[in-house]
Amino acid sequence: MKILVYGAGAIGQFVGGMLVRGGAEVHLIGRPALVSALAAAPLQVQDLDGSVHTIRLTVSATLAEAPAIPDLVILTVKGPATAEAAADLAGHLPAATPVLSFQNGVDNVARISAAAPGLAALAGMVPYNVVQIAPGQVRRTSDGQLMAERAPVTEALLAICERAGLALDLRSDMRAVQWGKLLLNLNNPLNALSGLPLRQQLLDRGYRCLLADLQQEALAVLDRAAEPVAQVTPLPPRWLPRLLRLPTWLFKPLAARMLKISPEARSSMYDDRLAGRPTEIDDLCGAVVRCADSVQQLAPKNLALARLVREAPAGRWYGAAEIAAALRS
Repeated sequence: MKILVYGAGAIGQFVGGMLVRGGAEVHLIGRPALVSALAAAPLQVQDLDGSVHTIRLTVSATLAEAPAIPDLVILTVKGPATAEAAADLAGHLPAATPVLSFQNGVDNVARISAAAPGLAALAGMVPYNVVQIAPGQVRRTSDGQLMAERAPVTEALLAICERAGLALDLRSDMRAVQWGKLLLNLNNPLNALSGLPLRQQLLDRGYRCLLADLQQEALAVLDRAAEPVAQVTPLPPRWLPRLLRLPTWLFKPLAARMLKISPEARSSMYDDRLAGRPTEIDDLCGAVVRCADSVQQLAPKNLALARLVREAPAGRWYGAAEIAAALRS
């Protein structure tokens, strides 16, 4: 299978590299820094168990330089870049080329279909965190298995993933899966504002209570909208706010799997804020607000957090009490 990974940041490099180990022929579209790095040395992929894989694959900065027409595109750009990426793909690829969205949020399949109606958009979900150590060097830092919409091309992808040791679950309820993942991703803006590593931030009950409030508000909106929410953690979605509000001494042993994160791991939104890049806040809190609007309901906490992320200066970090005050106001 020939696979094109478009927007090869940390997630795209990790997934693409692992798929090469499963026998796929993978080409990455990435930033110039990645192109330069992989011209000098192979891709280095470190898995959660510490194993390091040296992967040789091709990479370019544009689609025009890609070596072959792919059987599958894996799209890993951030949500705000989806429409532009889909239009670029449509301009270079045959009609009906499948495009698997391994992106955060619930709106990207619709964006792909709107910008490139000739392509076959498929929903996917990446559950784990991957950090960029350096251009061309990535490390997976948390647990979970990929999920993707069931289709002939993902059925074929399943065999490649099995050979690569890359767990993939094919689903027929991907919108519910994406909402389930979005509930967890509501921590991304809190982590981005805190400036702390994920594990340290989650061990602070103040931040956890903020996340619980955001999730509870989102669940109320989704109930009103009759949107199903899939269970993507060992706990049902509606149990998560209760777990998060527990005292830390009790939360820590009960959430051991959630806390199985490398000490240095942070959300990609933290990286975006640090670099002054646009964030995915409109794909996370913004999606909750849009859903609330569609059923004439309010989501004030998610609305206020989205505003804070947009207005916060790069490099300005916020304690849990400061964020709580912003959400109340």
